Amino acid sequence: MNEIIKNTISDSIKGCDVKVEGEESKYTVHIISDIFLGKSTVEKHKIVYAALDKYIKSGEIHALTIKAFTVDESNQAN
Repeated sequence: MNEIIKNTISDSIKGCDVKVEGEESKYTVHIISDIFLGKSTVEKHKIVYAALDKYIKSGEIHALTIKAFTVDESNQAN
C-alpha cells in the first residue's frame, strides 16, 4: 500500500518528493512541493486528502498523518 500511496500522490502533485511510512491502514506521508506555496496547513491537507480520497473512503487508509512542505520550508527544517 505504501507504493500505491506514493504513486497516487506523485500522479496528483506533479514534481513532488514523497516518502510514505506505515502499515495496517495507518500511514504518514512526507511531501515536498511548491504546490503548497501560500497555502495554510488545512489547505495543504485538503490537497493530499483529495488525492487519496478513494483509499480513505474504502478504509484502506484509516489514519493519515500529513507532513506537507514547500521546498523552502523543507530546506529550513534541515
